[in-house]
Amino acid sequence: MEQQDGIRLEQFRQLKKEVRSSDGYLIVGIDVSKDRHHAFFRTVPGRTLLKRLVFENSYEGFERLLSQVEVLRLENGLREVVFGMEPTGNYHKPLGEFLIRRLAQVVLVSNVAAKENRKSLDGRWDKHDEKDAANVADLVSQGKFLFYEYPEPRIQELRVLLALKRKLKRQEHGYRVRIRNHLVANGKRLELMDKNRHANSPIQTKKKSSLWEISLYFNLIQLSGTLYIYFIYYFFRLSSSFSFSCIP
Repeated sequence: MEQQDGIRLEQFRQLKKEVRSSDGYLIVGIDVSKDRHHAFFRTVPGRTLLKRLVFENSYEGFERLLSQVEVLRLENGLREVVFGMEPTGNYHKPLGEFLIRRLAQVVLVSNVAAKENRKSLDGRWDKHDEKDAANVADLVSQGKFLFYEYPEPRIQELRVLLALKRKLKRQEHGYRVRIRNHLVANGKRLELMDKNRHANSPIQTKKKSSLWEISLYFNLIQLSGTLYIYFIYYFFRLSSSFSFSCIP
């Protein structure tokens, strides 16, 4: 995996050096979304080869993209293919990792660069999938792109587990705040109830107190469930998937 990363990094540096002065590259700009992606195909000098290809965010859709790329590459006598994407949440990762496993050159364009470059495409810019894909391709042809980091599977799983840990910590904090607020609010309410206990019937006072206890009880159950998931799932998976020596 480290050797493959080194090869990809060297290819990226070479691409950075020569892409703006070369006419042998097929640039594929991809606008990423949840269910389907839009692709735009061009050469570095600016000749449009195909304005729009819509394909599903699935294995079959990815294969369709590669088939179209190969047809255009051969028809136009191009040597290399570069796929460019603007990262959108996690939606770009299945496609990016699929292409990298197929030994394709994949790069990213930053959201800031994409936003600024849209203004230069035309003065009538509006949000459109076809134009977003063309915008990504234009940035790649200018050499304004970033290295696509693709860590080994164990590191990817570790990042997922750490993200889960952060999420559960936020949930734990939220439950603690809710319980504290319940204690403060209902503590004051019980003080008022105690002061006015002679004005209220004993049955009504007991009913209010019971409702507060039930609410607190369910909040404690939620907190306990979160802590249980955190300790059992996270640490069990961590200890079974990684040796402690690989954790910095």
